[in-house]
Parts: sequence; structure tokens; C-alpha cells
Amino acid sequence: MWTPDQVRPTCVALALAVALGVLGGCGAAPEEARPEASSAGPAGADDRTEPSPAAVARRVGAPVPEPPTMVTLPDGRPLPVRAVSSTVNGVLDVPADIGEAGWWRGGSRIGDPFGSTLIAAHVDSAVQGLGPFASLLRVRPGDRVQLRSANLRQTFAITSLRLVPRDSFERHPRLLSSHGPRRLTLVTCAGPYDAGRGGYQNLAVVVSTPTSEPTRARS
Repeated sequence: MWTPDQVRPTCVALALAVALGVLGGCGAAPEEARPEASSAGPAGADDRTEPSPAAVARRVGAPVPEPPTMVTLPDGRPLPVRAVSSTVNGVLDVPADIGEAGWWRGGSRIGDPFGSTLIAAHVDSAVQGLGPFASLLRVRPGDRVQLRSANLRQTFAITSLRLVPRDSFERHPRLLSSHGPRRLTLVTCAGPYDAGRGGYQNLAVVVSTPTSEPTRARS
């Protein structure tokens, strides 16, 4: 098991290859096809131009879904979140600042009834050192994560932490699918670090499920 002691300077690229075909899949992969560690990312995914299935299925009287603008990690540290897309090469355009996270705009929002909300950030920086997302490597099941938007907030409980080879993420569609149970997926780089092979070789994938429905955020 990898530990934070193995963090090396600069996560050269948080290569989340999220193919459109993966995101538009028919829900979770079969149990036998789910590896113990998986890797995810957006490959050639465009900004959302049509409502997601989750948006279409929104319950009457439910709050209007909103993109997350803040994530508070289990250690209590809040990070601003901004919407990001993937590049033409299929790499998620994660904010360079380790103190900021990116919400993949192809995923679910706060208030959507199902699907995965993907939020990613760099684990470290050659200039800034370790980032807040490095703390994800020490989380335990049941730890809480809170998402906030302009008007909503929602709390999630961590259910799993997996290390996924960064070049295999697209084989695990459930991590990114807009179908299936409502969940929050946090992603950052993880060791081992191999400069000759492009940097970090794994992604740490932390999955959480809601503890309650979204509520109005207090200012």
C-alpha cells in the first residue's frame, strides 16, 4: 500500500482519460469486470450541451442542481472548485494550483439524483509542495466530505479508496458514469513515482455516497 511518504515533487500530468463512450455507457460495469484499482479520466469529452440523465430525472420539488464550487475534505480543509473540461488529447484540465480542485463538467452536480460527481486536484507541486488532496491517501471509510455550491450543500461518507493504474481508468466506467447511484468521486495522483515513465503511475480514487439529500447552504 502506498503511503504519503512516497510523494514526489510535481505530478507531471493528472491524465484522466475519460472517453465519451465510457461516460455515455449504460451504467456500472459487471461485477467481474471491476478491478480492485481503477483509473479514470476524460478523453475528448466536451462540455455538457444536453441535460444529463440525472437532470432529466430530477424529482418534482427537488432543488435545481448546481455545479460544486467548494469541497471540504475529511481533515476540514476547504478547497475552491471550478468547472473544467478535457483537452483534445483527453487529459482533464486540472487546475495547476494545488489549493484548487476541478469539477469535470460532464459529471453530475449537487442536486442531481444519480451519477458520479468527479472532482480532481494535483497531489503536489514542485513549487507549492504537498497539496490538500494528499490527505485523501489517509482517509478511512465513514470519513465525511462536504460539497457546496452557490445555494446548496451536501455531505458524503467515504466508502472506498483504491489505487488505479493511470493508464487503465477508462476501463472502469462506473467511476464516471452519469448513471447509477449518486456518488462523489475524488481523484488525485499516487505513487510509485517514476520520472522515466512520466511521473506518478497510479491514481488514488476515493468514492463517497450521500448521507442525506442536498440542503440550502447557509451564507
